[in-house]
Amino acid sequence: MTEILVLYYSRHGATAEMARQIARGIDQVGAAAARLRTVPPVSADHEASAPPVPAAGAPYATATDLRECAGLALGSPTRFGNMAAPLKYFLDGTSALWLAGALAGKPAAVFTSTASLHGGQESTLLSMMLPLMHHGMLLLGLPYSESALSQTTTGGTPYGPSHLAGARSDAPLSEDERVLCRALGQRLADVALRLRTS
Repeated sequence: MTEILVLYYSRHGATAEMARQIARGIDQVGAAAARLRTVPPVSADHEASAPPVPAAGAPYATATDLRECAGLALGSPTRFGNMAAPLKYFLDGTSALWLAGALAGKPAAVFTSTASLHGGQESTLLSMMLPLMHHGMLLLGLPYSESALSQTTTGGTPYGPSHLAGARSDAPLSEDERVLCRALGQRLADVALRLRTS
């Protein structure tokens, strides 16, 4: 199987649900399989405060997950128009992979969730692309051939799926948001498989 890593940080569950939808899209493509991973929160005292294994949800990611993946979907809630600190902290520790070129040439995509419609969805997606470009990854977005991209009244951008979580971060994913997440998963898996066989 060709494994696609779906790596995310989620505080209130919306980004985690997006990750699960992307994983569903990946799993619908032939010989592709999704590997869901998350990162622990960071502590203000700079000490490790999370248990080595999360109490629920996906396991914590390691450098091995990145090294072994054939493609990557990276997701984070928006924090002032940027990715959340725990995900940035994890990516900042990937220098050895960068030096080895371990991610170069692999396809990648990004996704995000925000509390407000204009809360920095697109700037977050763009900022998440920057470390992936430094790793030499091939960035994928969502084409407008995905009809949900033109009709959505909630989240969704050509840079990647997004979700409008609401002021209390409790709004469920809309049907358009789910469709776009699955479409991204399918696109990422399809490109990864094509690259593997070329």
